[in-house]
Amino acid sequence: MSNLGKILTSKKSCKSVWFMRQAGRYLPEFRKIRLLNKDFIKLCLNSHLSSEITLQPIKRFNLDSAIIFSDILMVPYALGQKITFIKDQGPKLSRFDQELFLDNDEKSFTEKLNPVYKAIELTRKKLDRNKSLISFVGAPWTLIIYMLNFKKNEKNLYEGKFLENKYDLNKILNILVKFLNIHIDNQIKSGADVVQIFDSWAGLLPNKNIKNFCYIPNAKIVDFCKKKKIPNICFPKGIKKKFKEFNEIVRPDGINIDTEISPSWAKKNLKDVVIQGGMDPKALLKPEGQMLEIAAKYTETFQDIPYVFNLGHGLLPETDPDKVQKLINFYRNF
Repeated sequence: MSNLGKILTSKKSCKSVWFMRQAGRYLPEFRKIRLLNKDFIKLCLNSHLSSEITLQPIKRFNLDSAIIFSDILMVPYALGQKITFIKDQGPKLSRFDQELFLDNDEKSFTEKLNPVYKAIELTRKKLDRNKSLISFVGAPWTLIIYMLNFKKNEKNLYEGKFLENKYDLNKILNILVKFLNIHIDNQIKSGADVVQIFDSWAGLLPNKNIKNFCYIPNAKIVDFCKKKKIPNICFPKGIKKKFKEFNEIVRPDGINIDTEISPSWAKKNLKDVVIQGGMDPKALLKPEGQMLEIAAKYTETFQDIPYVFNLGHGLLPETDPDKVQKLINFYRNF
């Protein structure tokens, strides 16, 4: 088992560092590939390029873990929705067709995502055995936000437009859990050894809906992982102090805190779990001294408990790679 996997399952203190979106737009070597590959979904389905991109930050920084270059929207894609990425707006999915969605099967789903699994196989062969290869999925609620093309700043939509129709939503949530578990299992069989579950829009849920649409679906996925002995990390971004309740109900191996959670609060309230991340990616845009001062708050707070050094969200496109290297050096020297 990889170093990260051992930390997550044994909950022992050990140095480990990786970054969300570590393979991406801030790296000049990635930008060269992206310039020649305009269609993002096709790029994710190019096994050789996906593997090459995954390994770029490992070659540059010698990070402890690689995370496969893919996207959480590959699951809606495999379930029949067309996806386009609009500049300065993000992803746009074709109209959700519930009848088409309900007609999916495991074989066709897996076939559509075979290039992702091939990329994992290729990466695992090239990656040092001691380094972890992280797979990931989007949590059901976060995928629904995209699948139904909800505007993320219109909370009233979640109250009135769809959440009241609980039968339909619960049916969609349960089907998503089924296919997400299949996707996790396929990624692990292909050579990944950890899964991170991104609930990036959990913070949009009203209090009365968070248990049904966030806690329970995440718990079902974590339970599946535990039965399969798959080390897992949850990232329920934006739920503030409900991180405590989430952790107690879902019981993941690891939990990535976001930038709104202070390290001291996390240490006090998040028990029997490996804590990961928390540092604001914007800190890497500050002068080096300020960046390292912010990093020290995390390294010092978590020095006596299991902790994985990471961020409270993904690396920003305008990040200087040299700053990333300095941050890694700081953590390792600490």
